[in-house]
Amino acid sequence: MGRAGYSTGNAKGWLLAVIALVLVAAVGAAAYWYAVKKEGSSGGKTASKALMEVKSSKDIKNSYDVIVVGTDPEGVAAAVSAARNGMKTLLVDGKDRTILGGLMTEGWLNSIDMNYDPAKGMLGKHDIMNKGIFSEWYGQIEGDSFDITTAANAFYSMVLKEKNIDLLMKTKSIEPSIAKTTDKTTVTGITVTKADGLKQSIQAKAVIDATQDGDIGDLAGVAFTHGREDLADVKSRMAVTAVFRLTNITPERWKQFGKTILAEDKGQLKYGINEMSLWGFDKMQDYPAVNKERVRMRGLNGGRQNDNTMLVNALQIFGVDPFDPKSKQEAQQIAKDELPHVLAYLKKSYPDFEGVELDGIAPELYVRESRHMVGEYRLSIIDLLENRDQWDRIAFGGYPVDIQRTSPTDNGAVVIDPDKYAIPFRSIVPLKVDGLLVVGRAASYDTLPHGSARVIPVGMAEGEAAGAAAKIAIDQNMTFRQMSASKETIAKLQDMLNKQGMDLKPYSLKPAPFMENKSYEGLKTAISLGLATGGYKNEFSLDSASNQQRMINMLNGIRKFKPAVLTGNPAAVIPNEKEPQKQPLSLDIAAGMIASLLKLDISKGDAISVLQSKGYLTKQTVDGISKKQELTNGDTYMLIHDAYKQLNAAK
Repeated sequence: MGRAGYSTGNAKGWLLAVIALVLVAAVGAAAYWYAVKKEGSSGGKTASKALMEVKSSKDIKNSYDVIVVGTDPEGVAAAVSAARNGMKTLLVDGKDRTILGGLMTEGWLNSIDMNYDPAKGMLGKHDIMNKGIFSEWYGQIEGDSFDITTAANAFYSMVLKEKNIDLLMKTKSIEPSIAKTTDKTTVTGITVTKADGLKQSIQAKAVIDATQDGDIGDLAGVAFTHGREDLADVKSRMAVTAVFRLTNITPERWKQFGKTILAEDKGQLKYGINEMSLWGFDKMQDYPAVNKERVRMRGLNGGRQNDNTMLVNALQIFGVDPFDPKSKQEAQQIAKDELPHVLAYLKKSYPDFEGVELDGIAPELYVRESRHMVGEYRLSIIDLLENRDQWDRIAFGGYPVDIQRTSPTDNGAVVIDPDKYAIPFRSIVPLKVDGLLVVGRAASYDTLPHGSARVIPVGMAEGEAAGAAAKIAIDQNMTFRQMSASKETIAKLQDMLNKQGMDLKPYSLKPAPFMENKSYEGLKTAISLGLATGGYKNEFSLDSASNQQRMINMLNGIRKFKPAVLTGNPAAVIPNEKEPQKQPLSLDIAAGMIASLLKLDISKGDAISVLQSKGYLTKQTVDGISKKQELTNGDTYMLIHDAYKQLNAAK
């Protein structure tokens, strides 16, 4: 989560920022520039307010219609939605928190990765894509960055207004209650260990897992992949961030930030600022970490607070096990040890920060990636690439597919930037386990689309949908799985959600030009395997010339998917070639690389004919290559597509 241009931002808001810069420069009002807001910003900096004390309900009953586990934004949305639909609801926290909002408040991640609809509204602006409870909460905070006290109070106020919600905080443990038959597992409630050590079994007609990591689903036996497992990279996951706070971020200093950015940016969109947020400061990416094996800095993502402080999402920590408390404690200590050096480098690189001091680290780490549920439908990167609608849509996404670094030597990537895609109800319904919905970043997404769908507006929309779905399932005596297969019932759910303020109308977007390229099938395969990226502009350069090194890299990239079969060395075909990244790639050489990777015997024929005879290369692909001495990127993707398809077909 973060800002445009630094692997975590929404590039769609840039045009507005450029126009604002030009207008400000024209009128000579650079001092005012800092106050320019992004589309959809709801307010601005206000006076600090007292933090509301969150109290558990006095009487926690033994039975509810709906139990929502997790007090992150997704859980609040789910509980409020269920309660408003007449369901007696228990919202329960299991992380020893004192306030609601989870990652947004206890994790200090106070900048929202917004989704804006590609179509402009009546006023010529791009509307917020996720309406309903998210927009209701968003209207109570300062903008795309917010004061965490404001946010926490807004979450709690929404819960307090609902008479159907009981709240249970500071439980020591939460475990699902399960009923099993020979062919069915059903979650029937939870057993909690309260702060005083007493246990209580609480039954429910429906349970919603809104924990960040799908904890209840995991304990109930729901299938998950972990980290980048579906990309055959089992041990990798995106970096964890320790958000830190800086003091002395006065109004005068904020104005100076705006002036400096205006002077230095020169229309290159390396930096950005509005009334509550700043992003960029790219020199920080060159920060020489003291703990080089575990730490790297990225460009700053800063969210202003109402007490003249700023929360910063920029310090990335690697090798953290999100399920191990000791590993997370170690990460906190790594951050504490590194941050004094970070601040010194920041002041040296950007004199505007002189006088700014460190003032703490968030109580909770920002963990981007842990479990990915295997649900009735698993959202794919092709869903995003093609801006697909879904018949059972419950939410929309449009944020760039932001894959943060997985190690200090990795630079991360923006895989694609979709315009709009739908999240299906099936993606919050786990396989084989009934009585349970899983919302938020642990929902049923492949690793790559998770880089976009994990954002808070999407998760809150899923939570709202889950709360409403519980009402329908209970009233109609249906399982969530039965709901997920019934177009009639899903239509009722969508109608209910629209009446609650969401906007779930069907849509259709014009296919992007790259989808009409002759190499599109190859591109889809390459993107799905993590071998191709398009960045913020979806530039895949399909018709641009490839080179020998690029082909070697891609073939080595698919090795991890079939390590027992792909044991050869594709570079062996060009052992004496100097600077292969500058050498054109012919079909003969490319075919030889594939044959070498597969360790095929080509002594009795050329590599092309051998590959064709064994099904690793089709005649259609060969005939479609117009320049066989100078392959394009699209041509190479088609070669990868053919070879990988046959690898999967072979027994």
